[in-house]
Amino acid sequence: MIRRLFKHPALANPLAMVGFIIIASIMLLALLAPLIAPYDPNAIDVKAILLEPSAAHWMGTDGLGRDVFSRMLYGARISLLVGIVAVGIATGIGIVLGALSGYYRGWMDVVIMRLVDVMLSIPTFFLILAVIAFLTPSIWNIMIVIGLTSWMGVTRLVRAEFLSLREREFVMASQTLGAKDGRLIFLHLLPNSLTPVIVSSVLGVASAVLVESGLSFLGLGVQAPQASWGNILTDGKEYIQFAWWLSLFPGLAILITVLGYNLLGEGLRDALDPRTAGNQAR
Repeated sequence: MIRRLFKHPALANPLAMVGFIIIASIMLLALLAPLIAPYDPNAIDVKAILLEPSAAHWMGTDGLGRDVFSRMLYGARISLLVGIVAVGIATGIGIVLGALSGYYRGWMDVVIMRLVDVMLSIPTFFLILAVIAFLTPSIWNIMIVIGLTSWMGVTRLVRAEFLSLREREFVMASQTLGAKDGRLIFLHLLPNSLTPVIVSSVLGVASAVLVESGLSFLGLGVQAPQASWGNILTDGKEYIQFAWWLSLFPGLAILITVLGYNLLGEGLRDALDPRTAGNQAR
């Protein structure tokens, strides 16, 4: 799929390639954090409190003398992990419910769609805040809660694809030959429904990174001393008047990561959607 993305005419627009390079670079930095980080991200140095960016500390230090660059690298691991796992949970739930709703229709479709309507009527961030209030703030709880409150869009996408594909000739031919429901769903309908799901999942990671950062900024997400971009921003708000680097660098990291996922999602949509590809080819 990635090779197809590189060769596709959609990449005549270089922004899609930029998105891929951004995300690949951030992931590589996160994976290599133990090798790249010049300091222990949690090591306190009272002699190096709130130092400006320099050759010794590329992104300065925070209020406890911890190296911000090292904490940014380890924070990338947390933020990306939360985004990817949360979207994986949401996508799995959305695919199952969307497939059941679009294939069986009838009362099952009504029940699932009304559940989707109820969930969409509640602001997601406030719903997450309400759930987190009853749980111990931790990275695993954050991932699960974000995933369990973000599956509605995927459900509607998969349902719409199933409703369209169910009336196609190849599905009717398989039914005539006696194909079982499971075979139709997993071998015929689902593989042909994955294009919008893949695009939605990539864009969903960006949203999950934003949600995790917001929760950590409010003190309800990843807890200190574990580093995440959100709680680095929280530390920075106390010193924003004279320690600008504590707010600038994590803010830029979040901005660039979200932008990269959005650009990559647009590029994947163009590469995987034959209708878009046909229009660009002409």
